Amino acid sequence: MDDQNKNLILATALSFVVILVWFLLFPPPEQSPGITDADGEITAPESAPDTARTTAADDGAAAPSVSGNAEQTAGQDADRSVEAALAEAERVEIDTPRLTGSISLKGGRIDDLSLTDYREELSEESDLVRLLSPVGSADPYYALHGWIATVGVEQGEVPGPDTLWSVESGNTLAPGAPVTLAWSNDAGLTFRKTLSVDEDYMFTIRQSVENTGDADVAMRPYGIVARHGEPETIGFFILHEGVVRMSDGTLEETSYGSMPDMTRDESRVEVEENGWVGFTDKYWMTTLIPEPGSEFRSVARAAGVDEDDPDSGVYQTETIYPQQTVAAGETLSAESRLFAGAKEWGTIREYEADGIEGFIDSIDWGWFFFLTKPIFAVLHWLNELIGNMGWAIIGLTLLIKAVLFPLAFKSYVSMAKMRELQPEMEKLKERAGDDKEAMQKGMMELYKTNKVNPASGCLPILLQIPIFFSLYKVIFVTIELRHAPWIGWIKDLSAPDPSSILNLFGLLPWSTPEPGSIFFIFSLGVLPILLGISMYLQQKLNPAPTDPTQKMIFAWMPWVFMFMLGGFASGLVLYWISNNVITFLQQYTIMRSQGYKPDLIGNIVGSFRKGDGASEDK
Repeated sequence: MDDQNKNLILATALSFVVILVWFLLFPPPEQSPGITDADGEITAPESAPDTARTTAADDGAAAPSVSGNAEQTAGQDADRSVEAALAEAERVEIDTPRLTGSISLKGGRIDDLSLTDYREELSEESDLVRLLSPVGSADPYYALHGWIATVGVEQGEVPGPDTLWSVESGNTLAPGAPVTLAWSNDAGLTFRKTLSVDEDYMFTIRQSVENTGDADVAMRPYGIVARHGEPETIGFFILHEGVVRMSDGTLEETSYGSMPDMTRDESRVEVEENGWVGFTDKYWMTTLIPEPGSEFRSVARAAGVDEDDPDSGVYQTETIYPQQTVAAGETLSAESRLFAGAKEWGTIREYEADGIEGFIDSIDWGWFFFLTKPIFAVLHWLNELIGNMGWAIIGLTLLIKAVLFPLAFKSYVSMAKMRELQPEMEKLKERAGDDKEAMQKGMMELYKTNKVNPASGCLPILLQIPIFFSLYKVIFVTIELRHAPWIGWIKDLSAPDPSSILNLFGLLPWSTPEPGSIFFIFSLGVLPILLGISMYLQQKLNPAPTDPTQKMIFAWMPWVFMFMLGGFASGLVLYWISNNVITFLQQYTIMRSQGYKPDLIGNIVGSFRKGDGASEDK
């Protein structure tokens, strides 16, 4: 067998092995909840956790509490509707072009939020994606802002999670229409909370304290994002779900399962100038964002989580600001932001340009971030230009192949020259016999004399591996691919091809295995079948190897890939098909330009002849 076929088998087999190991042999690591260190900083109360305490100031100030029994999340509250929970407190409506929901006057919490641009399923009848839910519902998830009492004021004299605020101004929170909540204690302090929102997903919370008393007081503003019970996650190891935190240029990601085991030093980070912290899901995120240049303590922790029940307790991120003094007769204010919405590349990039350092890294770009970021930037640009993500993927494939064309050209020219050397190679094998050393020495001299690099055929294929992984990451994690249609039956490029050969692509009146089922691998759609065919035709540009084992590997390779990639996202399979077709055309054209005419039909027919080698037409 000639070296060009050996190189091709090596590169193809390596690609196959890497992909198989990556996606099949490394399942998501199991997360085992644990108990925090004995320093007591983030340990839940000994009794059932009906509070979640913030990490208060080191000066001994009492910590505010978040109401709601976290154990109820997995128990009696699991069947309660969001509507019933919302009815327990008076509310201020949220109405923006992209958000709908309400703010609870109990605690002034932002705890009811749905995204008007996104639905749970493809159907227009499907429910809107709900991001935040109130305490008392099945999955409480909310944001809360307040003050920690420190000097000259008791904790009960500052508003807490259960404080009943009154509306001072505004009826509905909307862009350009802020809402101000107010609460006064009996010690001469009046607290106000003014909330505003932009056209997308950014809230601004301005808190103020007016001191009409006779003495100075001191306190620390804080923000909290809390989730009761460990949320349901996708659990795929290439995707991060949990805490995402930026601290003075350092990005940190912590899974929910790791949060109960965090030590005090791991939980708390002192940020000097720029940072943010919150929870990220695959497509959605809720993040506390102090003003750029602000000093604050960034906290991520789990309180009251039972070792045998990760759904117990409260998972919480916090921003706690330095102590500030409110002199008698004066007013103190503090401002911060809250992002609550979809992780859209364009939207988040605009917020980063507005001063939120590293905010684009809240999207999980993965290990190949140096490839995934520019790949998605080009894909996004093509989608804006073309108006269809499927055609944008094909356009991206063309651009990638154009960039790699110089390498491909050298590779195919080298392969053509090696085929020209086949007669000389056969003579060399006859002369060398079983002397492998003489054979290798003769081959190297032959390559050197004719200026042929036998390894050049591998390089373009090997370069496809990180590109493939990067594109898979882009398609898997970016919301722009979610529910993005292409043509006809492909309504969601982030999902597998919904058609199936098992019912003749919808012609027969029975259902097929659902994605995720062990039998779905046999439910081949149109795109996976086209993938197999494209790989087969690309392979048949060259004669089959004469060695029976190698010939069998070549024969099965396209169909193994067809079944293996059949359950992958349609967008990824579309990229692979496009890549195969372009590679086929490039290779055919270059080989013809070098004076060789690939006998495609002859090679196909030859593959069906039992024990017969393939033909070659020069």
